[in-house]
Amino acid sequence: MGQGACGYDNLYIQGLGFTSALSPVLFREGASCGGCYEIKCWDDNRWCNAGNPSVTITVTHTCSPADPNEEMFFYAHFNMSKPAFSQISSRGAGYVPVLYRRVPCKKQGGIQFTLNGNRLSNLVLVSNVAGESEVSAMSVKGNQRGWISMKRKWGQNWECDTALVGQSLSFQVTTSDGKQATSYNVVPSNWQFGQTFS
Repeated sequence: MGQGACGYDNLYIQGLGFTSALSPVLFREGASCGGCYEIKCWDDNRWCNAGNPSVTITVTHTCSPADPNEEMFFYAHFNMSKPAFSQISSRGAGYVPVLYRRVPCKKQGGIQFTLNGNRLSNLVLVSNVAGESEVSAMSVKGNQRGWISMKRKWGQNWECDTALVGQSLSFQVTTSDGKQATSYNVVPSNWQFGQTFS
């Protein structure tokens, strides 16, 4: 039913680019899913690539320490994918000091909605959201109903307990900076669970 704590099934198909898991203090129980950070190896000539280049990552998971009392668990840190980490350090380091900051996400194509669930409970994974990209609210509208607020189930999976099978669907996505994007009739009435629409 999805990969990682954010629920993204295929990181490449969903256009997430370089990815990383976040420590719980940054992950915020899934509210950070889909957000982007610029990360730079900092002040360590042994391990940083020449010129201290930066890389922009998309949040796709949370870090889970082997020992929940492990000190790093309580601090901000990133567990970057190997391709992302090699952009800032390619000398065999396991840990490097970094500077980081939240940045807008640059995505290609439209917002993607993957429909899961069952006839009575719709679960929608939202991905490929540009800009602030951390989704803070989501609504769905069937062509026979008005707007219905959805609840975050986990990660970027949003749920509503309303029968919508057989209706064309529109979605309204609100990001953490208060901006809204409305996708009218993005899903045709003959949709099926497991399909993704942009």
